[in-house]
Amino acid sequence: MGVGGIQEGIGVTSAADQLGDAQTGSAESGGPGSGSRRSEASTSHRIRSVLSIRAFRRLWGVTYLCSMGDWLSMLALSGLVGKLTEGYQWQTFAFSGVVFTQLLPGVLFAPVGGVLADRFDRRKVMVTADLLRCALLLSIALVGSVQWLFAANFLVGCCAMLWIPAKESGVPNLLRRSDQVETANQLGLVMTYGISVVSGAGLYSLVSSIPGALNLKGAEFSIAIIAVMITGLLYLASAILVATRIPELSGRPAVSRQRRAKEPAERGGFARMFREGLRFAGSTPLTRGLVIGMAGAFAAGGAVVGAARPYAFSLLGGDTAFSMLFVAVFVGLAVGMATAPRLARRLTHSRLFGTAIVAAGLALVVVALAPHLWVALVAVALVGASAGVAFLTGLTIIGSQVEDAIRGRIVAVQQSLMKIVLAAATALAPTLITLVQVRTITVFGHQMIIDGSRPVLLGAGVLAAVVGVVAYRQMDDRRTEPILSDLLAAIRGRPRPSNGLLIAIEGATPADTNAQANRLAAALRAEDRPVLLAHDPELNDIQLNSVLATVPLISPRSHALVAAAVRADMVEQRIRPALDAGTLVVMERYLDTPTAHFSAQGSLDQAELEGLADWATGRLRPDITVLLDRAAPDPVTGPAGLDGVRYHWQVQRLLSEMAAADPERYVVVDAEGTDEEVAARVWAALTPILTQRRPRRPQPTPPPTPPLQSPPPDEAGPVLADTVLTDTARTDTALAGTGPGEPAEPSAGAAGSSGTAGPTGSSGTARVEGV
Repeated sequence: MGVGGIQEGIGVTSAADQLGDAQTGSAESGGPGSGSRRSEASTSHRIRSVLSIRAFRRLWGVTYLCSMGDWLSMLALSGLVGKLTEGYQWQTFAFSGVVFTQLLPGVLFAPVGGVLADRFDRRKVMVTADLLRCALLLSIALVGSVQWLFAANFLVGCCAMLWIPAKESGVPNLLRRSDQVETANQLGLVMTYGISVVSGAGLYSLVSSIPGALNLKGAEFSIAIIAVMITGLLYLASAILVATRIPELSGRPAVSRQRRAKEPAERGGFARMFREGLRFAGSTPLTRGLVIGMAGAFAAGGAVVGAARPYAFSLLGGDTAFSMLFVAVFVGLAVGMATAPRLARRLTHSRLFGTAIVAAGLALVVVALAPHLWVALVAVALVGASAGVAFLTGLTIIGSQVEDAIRGRIVAVQQSLMKIVLAAATALAPTLITLVQVRTITVFGHQMIIDGSRPVLLGAGVLAAVVGVVAYRQMDDRRTEPILSDLLAAIRGRPRPSNGLLIAIEGATPADTNAQANRLAAALRAEDRPVLLAHDPELNDIQLNSVLATVPLISPRSHALVAAAVRADMVEQRIRPALDAGTLVVMERYLDTPTAHFSAQGSLDQAELEGLADWATGRLRPDITVLLDRAAPDPVTGPAGLDGVRYHWQVQRLLSEMAAADPERYVVVDAEGTDEEVAARVWAALTPILTQRRPRRPQPTPPPTPPLQSPPPDEAGPVLADTVLTDTARTDTALAGTGPGEPAEPSAGAAGSSGTAGPTGSSGTARVEGV
C-alpha cells in the first residue's frame, strides 16, 4: 500500500498551497550560498504540521497546565499571604516575596536540573517534579503558615528548575525534523506567555469573585485556599499525562544512547557533568557565541527593567507613559517572535542571533536619546521585536544544533544566566540612576528631563550592540559572505536576483524517478528554461562506484557516509552553482528517498540520516518535491535478507510520512500507469507552481559573435545527464522539444542518447543496490 490514500489531501492541496505561497514570494532561498532553502510554508501550515505530531501535541497541553499553574500559584499565593498576615509591611511584601522565592531557585538549582535532564529519564524527572509541586502546594493549603508558604514556594521553584530543562531538552526528540524546532518553540512561548497567562489570571479572577457574587462574608480565606489547591491539582494532572500519555519523552537519539552507554564511568557526579556542560559551552564557537550574546542581552534587559519607571517619568508622561512603554515592548516581542522564522529562511540562525542583539542595542540607544514619547514608543517596540527574534533564535539553536546528550545542561546554563544576570542588572540599575543628578534641558522648544535612567539605557544599548557583534563573530558560519546583502534580502522579504529552483523527484522505484526526471527536464527545456538534470549519485556516479570498487564497505552506515560524501560534492560543484546562475535543477532521489531506503533497512536512525543529509548538503532543501506514489512492481527486489515487497512498502510508507509532515513542499502524484500518463500528471501538478516560481535568469551582454551552432553528429560525444545547460540553444542535446506526455526524439547533437528510457548517456552505468 502506497500513499495513494492521501494523494487527494496532499497532492492537489499542496500544489494550490504552494501556488498561493509563490504569489507572496515564498519558497525562495536567501540567495547564493545561503545554506538554507527551506520551503516558505505559511505560518498556519507550519503550526498544523508540528501539532500533527501526537506526542508534541500532548506535551503542549501539559505545558498549558503547568504554565497556568505557575501563573495561578503566583497570584493565589500572593492572595493567601494577604489573608494569613496583617499589617502594611506584610501586605506590601506579599507579591514581591512570592516572586522572589520563585526566582531564587533558578540561580541555585538550574545546574542540577540540567544534569538530571541529561543523566536520567526525562519523563521520570518531569513526573517527579510535578508530583512534588502538587504535594508542596497542597501542604501550603493544609498547614496555613506564612513561613511554610514561602519555604514551600521556594521548593516549588526548585522543582520547576528540574522540570524546565527536562522538558525543553526533550522537545526536539519528539519532532520529525530539526527545522520544526523553531515552530515548536514559537508554540511553547505563545502557550507559556500568552494563553496560559490569560487562563491563569482569568481562573484566579473567577475563583476570587465567588464570595462577592454569592454574598459569602468571611469566605475570602477559604477561597484563597481553594485557589492554591486548584494549582496543586493542575500539577497532578500534568504528572499523570506525562507518565501515561507521553512515553516518547523517555526516548533519545541513537547517538545519545550509545554515548551514555559507552561513558558511564566518565560521567561522574553532578558537579563534573555541569562542568562538562560549561566546558562545552565555552569551547564550541556556536555555543560560546550563544552564551555571550544571551549574557549581554539579559544584562541590557535587566537595565531596562530597572530604569523603566524613572525613564517614563523623564518623558513627562508618568504612569500613563510607563504603561504605554510596557505595552509597546510586549507588542514588539510578539511581532519579533512571529517574524523570526521568516527572517531565518533568508538568514542563517547563527547570523540572525547576533544581528538581532545588535539591532536591539542600537534601538535601545535611540530609546535613551528619545526627546518625545512617540519616538520612545517606536524605539521600544523595535527593542522588543529584536529581543523576540534573538530569544526565539537562541532557543532554536539550542534545540536543533546542540547534541541531545549535552542539551539539558546548555538549557540549564541559559536559565541560570537569565536569572542571575537579570536579577543583578535589575538591582544595579536603580543604584546607578541615583548617582546622576537630574537636569532639565530644552530641545527644539520642548523641555527634556535628563536623569540617571538615560545614561543607564545608553550604556545598556552600547553593551548589547558590542556583545551582539562579539556573538556574531563567534557564530558566523559564512565569513566569506557579506552580511549586508543578506540583511537587505531579509528585510525586503524577497530573494536576491540570481535564484534558481530545485525540484526533487522522489519515489521508491529507481526506474520511475529516473524516467520522470528525464521527461520533466525535457518538458522544461521545451519552454526555453535553463535546466540542469542531475541524477542520484548513489545510483550512477563514477566517484561512488570507484570508491565502492576499491574499498570493501559492508555496513549500511559506511554506505551512507560514502553516499553523503559524493552527494555533498555534487551539491557543491554542480547544483549550487546552477542555482546561483538562475538554473532550474531537476534531481531524482535527492534526499528523501535515500533516507527512506536506509531507514527501511532497520539499522540506521532516520533522525541521524536527516542530520547527515543536512550537513552534507549544507541544508539545501528542494523548493518542490514530487513524490511518485505506486504499489510495488512485479517483480521487486530488496537488499539482501529483506523481502522485496515488504521493503518497498516500508520505503513508500516512510516517504508518505515525510510528505504528510510537510505537505507545503510536496506534490504527491499517482505513479500507476504508463510513463507518459504519469508524466502528464506531474506536469499538470507543477505547471501552475512553475508559472509563479519561474527562476530569474542572468542577463549577460551578448558577445558580438554568430549564434552557437549545434556540432555535427560525428563531433558530438555522449552528453552527461547532469551537465549544466545554461545556453538554451543547446537544449537539443538532451530530449529537446518533447512534452510531458510525448516520446522523446533523439537529436543530431545527442547521438547515442537513450531518450526517456534512462539517464541520457548513462544507460550502461552500474547501479548500487540497496542504497
